[in-house]
Amino acid sequence: MTWVGVLFWLLAAVAVVSALLVVTTPHLVHAALWLVVTLGAVAGVFLLLAAEFVAWVQVLIYVGAVVVLLLFALMLTRAPTGPQTDLTVARVLPAALVAGLVAVLLGTTVVAGFRDLRIDLDQAVVGSAEVTGETLFRQWVLPFEVLSVLLLAALVGAIVLSRLRSGDGED
Repeated sequence: MTWVGVLFWLLAAVAVVSALLVVTTPHLVHAALWLVVTLGAVAGVFLLLAAEFVAWVQVLIYVGAVVVLLLFALMLTRAPTGPQTDLTVARVLPAALVAGLVAVLLGTTVVAGFRDLRIDLDQAVVGSAEVTGETLFRQWVLPFEVLSVLLLAALVGAIVLSRLRSGDGED
């Protein structure tokens, strides 16, 4: 195994462990910080796969924007950021069962769909800005814009809900 393979498995392990910590930690702010670690490890995997542009987009958009948006939403809604064990303990087993079933289903689908596919990185145009931009803005422009409007609506809704709950009469 080469050093790239070792680094890949190390980053994959960091991503999986930190993703598990995202969903199991009782602190919301800690979950957001573990999400930063997860997304950073995924960006590292993209770098190993010679997709530099996608790795930097991962860092700039997901780590830099989505996590910051999540933290601002937590701060603006005055959500409790301490441990919330009473909200999650009763549903751990059904949630773990559903997550396991989804992981098996997705894993089976990916393995069945890409079993015989091999990418020759010497001849493929992987991770270039031109290919990624062309794909994103020709085929995926509508879902991209819908997602951005959804994130904006979630932030506005969080602000409105925090104003409604305060009830102190301030404008």
